[in-house]
Amino acid sequence: MGFSVCLAGTRCMGPLCSHRPRPSQSLLLLLWTLLNCVLGSGAQGPGEWTPWGSWSRCSSSCGRGVSVRSRRCIRFPGEESCSGISHEYRLCQLPDCPPGAVPFRDIQCALYNGRPVLGTQKTYQWIPFHGAPNQCDLNCLAEGHAFYHSFGRVLDGTPCSPGAHGLCVAGRCLSAGCDGVLGSGALEDRCGRCGGANDSCLFVQRVFRDAGAFAGYWNVTLIPEGARHIRVAHRSRNHLALMGVDGRYVLNGNWEVSPPGTYEAAGTRVVYARAAAPEETLRATGPTSQDLLLQILLQEPNPGIQFEFWLPRERYGPFQLQTQARGWPVRQRQPQLREVEPRPLEGPTAPPALIPTLAPDPCPPCPDTRGRAHRLLHYCGSDFVFQARVLGRHRQAQETRYEVRIQLIYKNRGPLRSQEYVWAPGHCPCPPLAPHQEYLLAIRRLLSPDGTQDRLLLPHAGYARPWSPAEDSRIRLAARRCPP
Repeated sequence: MGFSVCLAGTRCMGPLCSHRPRPSQSLLLLLWTLLNCVLGSGAQGPGEWTPWGSWSRCSSSCGRGVSVRSRRCIRFPGEESCSGISHEYRLCQLPDCPPGAVPFRDIQCALYNGRPVLGTQKTYQWIPFHGAPNQCDLNCLAEGHAFYHSFGRVLDGTPCSPGAHGLCVAGRCLSAGCDGVLGSGALEDRCGRCGGANDSCLFVQRVFRDAGAFAGYWNVTLIPEGARHIRVAHRSRNHLALMGVDGRYVLNGNWEVSPPGTYEAAGTRVVYARAAAPEETLRATGPTSQDLLLQILLQEPNPGIQFEFWLPRERYGPFQLQTQARGWPVRQRQPQLREVEPRPLEGPTAPPALIPTLAPDPCPPCPDTRGRAHRLLHYCGSDFVFQARVLGRHRQAQETRYEVRIQLIYKNRGPLRSQEYVWAPGHCPCPPLAPHQEYLLAIRRLLSPDGTQDRLLLPHAGYARPWSPAEDSRIRLAARRCPP
């Protein structure tokens, strides 16, 4: 036979709720109900916690310390205890302590100076002792003696040992999780979210396999702003290069190999390692505060460059659009480089007679040099093909000299500096190059018979096109169609 609990504020269930009991049964039923509520039904689950209280003041006045908050378990007789903890400790970071400040553990040991211990009236001066088994006990060494004494636990917030990150709480050495709570074990996910599940970012992992038709710098990929856990690796005699948005190389730029080590770039630290295997790696935790351009300085065929990083979901769409617009094999994007004040470099020296011309004289129109045949002719017949930014222009009666900064090399039959002079015949060269613009140039090397002059020449009606993703694709296609 089943019974029911019928008290105010509860719902009546069971066979006794279907009819009214006789007066002789009422007292017995009431006594059974009360006994069932106290001893029976309340034992079906644990109690409940009260809300957390507010955080206490920091245990320290400088440096690192802890603050605590607590809650109470409310349970009726017969209920199980609440699951979980009643106290929670949080790391509080204050300004660094001034030089010469006495450490917290030293202060606690010094409290027992001049006080009798060990059951005698003899007193000692105490200093911390760090060789005892439990580093969260207040173990103090008697100065001038070969023994130490444990005065119980250290106060909460005491560093476990000098230089350690952990703090002592309730006699245990605890480290703070990413949420600042000691002992929580909370970790950042790959997206940088504390306790996350890697669901707010996307993993980008690819292999750059372009073989490279010439020695020089090749773009591999854009590493966008916000990228985390960056890793790049390859096994060859080639060298990875990294460029910032200002056009300056972080490492391995301008045909110079940088030493292995740690480099600051885009708000993060880049660890560059090179082994004798040969193998090169780049690693950075991120997040990057700016775009970075990853390149490879080719000296031999590219066996494949593996790169990976994590990117916030909201940044992945723009990253894809930017890289697809460039049309490179792995959909890289070269960032828009701002002009950097040119540095003096050793290189071709302009004759003293050359002076800047502020305004060009009127020039006749240049012949039409468009078309695939014209591009193929000049690419295959040139000594150098590169992307360059025009920094300046100087003219004289029979020649025009352009000062350019080379940004990407497609073809070279000799070494090139990052900053070069390109010469064009005539006072009105065709095609003309405008200062502060970027071009794809097909250049020939002009060496005088006596060997006294070695110049880069842009021939009349030669190949000079404003740089664009479409021109980049066309020039790469031309490279594959040149006769061997």
